[in-house]
Amino acid sequence: MTRCDVAVVGGGPAGLFAAVYAGMRGLSVAVVDALPEPGGQITALYPEKLIRDVAGFPAVKGRDLVRGLVEQLDQFSPRMLLGHRATALDDLADGRLRLGFDDGAVLEAGAVVVTGGIGTFSPRKLPCGEEFLGRGLTYFVRDPAELAGSRVLVVGGGDSALDWAETLQHNADVTLVHRRDTFRAHLHTVGQVLAGPATVRTNATVERLDGDARIMRATLRDTVSGEMTQVPCDHVVAALGFVANPGPLLQWDLATRDRKIVVDAAMRTSRPGVFAAGDICTYDGRVPLIAVGFGEAATAVNHAAVRLDPTASPFPGHSTDGPAPAARPLRVPA
Repeated sequence: MTRCDVAVVGGGPAGLFAAVYAGMRGLSVAVVDALPEPGGQITALYPEKLIRDVAGFPAVKGRDLVRGLVEQLDQFSPRMLLGHRATALDDLADGRLRLGFDDGAVLEAGAVVVTGGIGTFSPRKLPCGEEFLGRGLTYFVRDPAELAGSRVLVVGGGDSALDWAETLQHNADVTLVHRRDTFRAHLHTVGQVLAGPATVRTNATVERLDGDARIMRATLRDTVSGEMTQVPCDHVVAALGFVANPGPLLQWDLATRDRKIVVDAAMRTSRPGVFAAGDICTYDGRVPLIAVGFGEAATAVNHAAVRLDPTASPFPGHSTDGPAPAARPLRVPA
């Protein structure tokens, strides 16, 4: 059994920054995530994509943002419980909370900050060609260099599809296919793709994938005329979005709305001692951005600090006022 002041459930950007802020307040912290690496959805889905809406970075690759957060966190010597899925949350008689894991391990904490993002996620499948998965068909790109010089068909009209089309078009022969003639992505990215070398096919769907050992061509159907055309391709990136499942988090007796955890202005949930931040939480007017999650994480930890010490202030002062406090060591019972 491990003890800490603050347990952060979720190792994505909001969770990592929540742990940083706990360290800045001199609190011992443990970060829990079912994935084997920190970074959450960024690490799992788009480590090489450029993120353009984080303050201070004109553009930063996902993996570089995660690397910076981990480096920022390392100074506080956190306990990183990666590859551990939290399944149960129980109240203890002394007001602390106990997290139970799928492998039987337990963690006791004075406060819990849930930063589980969208939970576990699975890609929306392309209606055809699943037999080519791993043989040219993929639902996300881990390393764009692997597609350089090849013919790539990107399917979708949201941010992921347009981001990949814009990133890949500089080093590959890219065709973007979308079933409508309008896009859901940021207008700036749409403009970059439309002005770039990529071929854009709107009002079109992928009807069939063909090849031998790997994909060789895709058959597209024009949704207006019904005309069928074939497009040679070596890779198909089906960026059709993901289906999220918050999993056991929704079984922790927390008030929820639309499969999100409801919080107040202090990021408190309906359960004493449990806070939430990032895309797992909801409140009126929330905007699902990484930058917003960072602020929510700091707010959650500052109010968790007051729960641990009612004489403390929720505002710890500015970080420029003096050196950051050293984190207390984790209390591990003998």
